Order: sequence, then structure tokens, then C-alpha cells
Amino acid sequence: MFQDFPKNAEEAPEPAKAEVKGSIPGWLRGTLLRNGPGIFSVGTTSYNHWFDGLAIMHSFAFKDGEVTHRSRFLRSDTYNSNMSANSIVVSEMGTMAYPDPSKSLLTKAITLFNHTVPDFTDNGASNFIKYGDDYFATSETNYIRKIDPVTLETLDKVDYTKYLPVNLATSHPHYDGEGNAYNMGTSIAEKGKTKYVLFKVPAASEEDRAKNAPALSRVEVLATVPCRTLLSPSYYHSFGMSDHYFVLVEQPFRLDILKMATAYMRGVNWASCLKFSPEDNTVIHLIDRRTGKEVETRYFAAPMVVYHHVNAFEDAGHVVVDVVAYDDSRLFDMFYLKRSPEAGGAGAPVFSRPSYRRFALPVRPDKGAAAGGDLVGLTYTTARAVKQKEGRLLCRAEVLGEDFDMPRINPGFSGRRHRFVYGSCIEESSSAVKIGKLDTETKELVYWYEDNCFPSEPVFIPRPNGESEDDGAVVSSVVTLSPDQPGFILVLDGRTLKEVARAHVNAELHKDMHGFFIPQEC
Repeated sequence: MFQDFPKNAEEAPEPAKAEVKGSIPGWLRGTLLRNGPGIFSVGTTSYNHWFDGLAIMHSFAFKDGEVTHRSRFLRSDTYNSNMSANSIVVSEMGTMAYPDPSKSLLTKAITLFNHTVPDFTDNGASNFIKYGDDYFATSETNYIRKIDPVTLETLDKVDYTKYLPVNLATSHPHYDGEGNAYNMGTSIAEKGKTKYVLFKVPAASEEDRAKNAPALSRVEVLATVPCRTLLSPSYYHSFGMSDHYFVLVEQPFRLDILKMATAYMRGVNWASCLKFSPEDNTVIHLIDRRTGKEVETRYFAAPMVVYHHVNAFEDAGHVVVDVVAYDDSRLFDMFYLKRSPEAGGAGAPVFSRPSYRRFALPVRPDKGAAAGGDLVGLTYTTARAVKQKEGRLLCRAEVLGEDFDMPRINPGFSGRRHRFVYGSCIEESSSAVKIGKLDTETKELVYWYEDNCFPSEPVFIPRPNGESEDDGAVVSSVVTLSPDQPGFILVLDGRTLKEVARAHVNAELHKDMHGFFIPQEC
């Protein structure tokens, strides 16, 4: 099913009104940005992995019950280099690019050096980040690209390493009520140490605006956590944040830096240097946001791979951490466009099933408690934290749902106890076929579904002055395989998950990754 999607996209940069069926709520005003891969072949060359495709950005502007759509390719340096050469010449995580055989030895030597000490791509095809007043297309490298959120034009290229020592950074930051952004990156072998870096990008001030200062110029490092191993940092796609704590899941899914440095010479891609070690446990780091120090208690869990954190909140001396987790690393392999040695050879990959898991971390457990006892004191979860002989806690999650990923909540409940989560639901495939709403109290899961429709990650938009947590709209772009029905933007009632409207666009929509809603100020 997924193989129907990886075809080269066409951009539609001029704004065009969509055909609305139903009634879009009048209060829904703002712009939904969506980002994802859109070009999978250049000239005679093709990408191996869906994540590698050159980024295409979509915007859906909502105003007075109407929707206006436009789309543009991200004009990254990677895009420009590939198009100039009419070939893929910049390597991505799942695709190693090699110079044309006719190139000079000097060119080949330079290419070899660049892959031994990688200068990563700026093909930001994963998400959007807001730092200060600026918006950036991002993936997980040290490069982000500033964009105009209205026209989708590509602006400045920004290198994290000019402002703080991180070689990789997540595309899932957190935001507080004042407009500050919090993110996390990995610093590889900097001054002989490899560490995780948690940082804050302050909200834009009037002084910044007057000086036109870059958003990252006032970045603050809040905490650093040493990696368990110097040259094998854990891979992560997101992290957790509550009112007073950061949550880092250091999973046994690691990037081997030495293998990465020799990948080009060995003729393999960088993704092959990621290894899941099921014999190792998962370490959960709880870092005090006020002091930048880890709490004294040490938390461990069974081996797992987490891409998306749902939320984290504090309750009665615990930090409750909700994540979507997998038992192995096979999800990445499901997105290979052609089976390669790195992906395990011929044939379809084995389905990797996600589950919604809740962990409960007692912050200051009773030191006098006997080994083997459960130290979780919350009555509404079966999550456990069992004390071990050496004093550490072995955390066992409560499973709240299955086959559910790309989670989104009411943003007003970030860091607070939430009840409802919206997500994409899958069935033996990497392509979402349903939108789901999970009630974490009753564990009831309700769906929106339609034949031959493949919805993107749902984004919950709260109604201004809403009466409840789920009072709002759920918005998703939907790709169809029916020749009689073009793609559309779908609007669902957040409480019932019933369709209230859809807006058909006069342009191609594409399977994408993540979205960002910018509310229109009244």
C-alpha cells in the first residue's frame, strides 16, 4: 500500500481556494503548515528511503469558513545541488550519494572527506519549528532552513553549531506559554565527551526585533547528560517535558559514530550504522529544569524504541510519561522504497506494531522500601516502578492502546494531565488508514475512516474559550487513491470525531510527516 505514494510531487506555489463541502467553524482561523518528502528521483538516480525525499511544504489557510492552499519545494542547498547536477549528489540517512565516475580524483577525494566528517543535509523534510518570531523547516541534522510561513519561500540556512555544540537536534521542540522553545540535541565527541544537550530558545523580545537578531543568538544551554557510551549515542526523535522536568528516553537504539565515519568507504548508508540492541535496557533520565541536574533516582525499562512522546505531567510526587513505543527498530525498515542489504535484503519487512505506553516515575521514592516493591502511588494507572536491590527502579508501562502513533493533544494541556489523544491508526502497514481519538481514562478508541483514504497526522486546534479539553477541531490532510476524488483537508469535531467539513484542493497532496498550526491573531 505504501508503495503507491513515493512518486515525485508537483508544487503549486500560487494560492488557490479549495472547494469546501460541509461547514468549517467560523472560529477556525489560521494556517496549517505540513511538511514531508516530495521528490524521490532526480535524473536517473533515486532515493532508497522515503524519509530521504526532497522536502515539499504545504499550507492550508483557514479564514471565514474558507480554505486556501499552496505548496512549494524547500529550496535547500541539497535541493539546489541535486537539481543543478540532475542527480542525487547529497547523501541522506538512507541513501549514500556517490560522485559521477567521470569526476576527477580530487572531486572524489573531497567527497570522501566530506563523508568521513559528514556535512549533513539541510533537506528539512520532517517538521516545522518556531524559534522567536521565525519559522524553520527541519529534519534532525545541525541545519534548519528559515521559511516564510505565508508564501513558503525558502530563506536563510541556519547551522546550530554556530550557536551551541550539537551535531543533531530533534524536530519536536516544546513551547511554553511565554513563547519560549525548548529542544534537545546530541553533541558528538566535543572535548572528548559525547552528551545530550537540552537548550532553550527564548521568545523574541522587542530588542531582538529592533536588531533583527537571529532567534538562536540568545540560546541557553539548560542541561547536559553524558551518553552511556562515547561513540554510540542513543537515537531519539523527541523528548518529554513537564512543568519542572525534562524526560530523556535513552534507548538501546544507537548510532555507531565510527561505523558512520567509514560508511562511505564501505558502500553503505548512514542508517545502517544504527543498531538496536535488545539485550540492553532502556534508561529514562529525569532532569530538573530548575537546576539542570538529574534527579537522584535512576529509572530503567525494558528495551524499546520511542519516536514520539505524547506528554509528560506531574502528579502526587510522580512524573507520568506517555510515549508511543515499539519493541524493535523495524519501523525504519518499513519505509525503504526498495529492499536493500541495509534493510535486510529482499521481501517486505516484518510489520512493527506501536503501542501507547504510560510510565510513572516516582521522583523521590521511599528509600526504606524493600526491594521488589512497587513504588507507584497513583490509583489511575497500572504502571509500576519496582525497586531493585541496588536501589534503582525498573519501570513497567501500562499499555493504553495499540496500533496508534503520530500522537497530538490539545496544546493547552502540554505538561498537564491530559485525557484525550489524537493519532494515526495503522493496520499491518506503515500507511495510516484511520484517525483515532483515544480516551486515556476509559481506553475507548473512536475512529474516522473512509475507503481509499490515507490521512496524515491529525492536529488538534482548540476552540478559543473552549468548554472542555476536546472542544476544538481535528485537522488532517488526506491523500486518496481514488481517481474520482482529489486529496482534501479534513476537519473533524474534536469531541465526537465526526466529519464537519472537507476542502478539496486543486493540486496534488502527498503523504507527509508533521504539521504546525499558526493561529491567526484577532
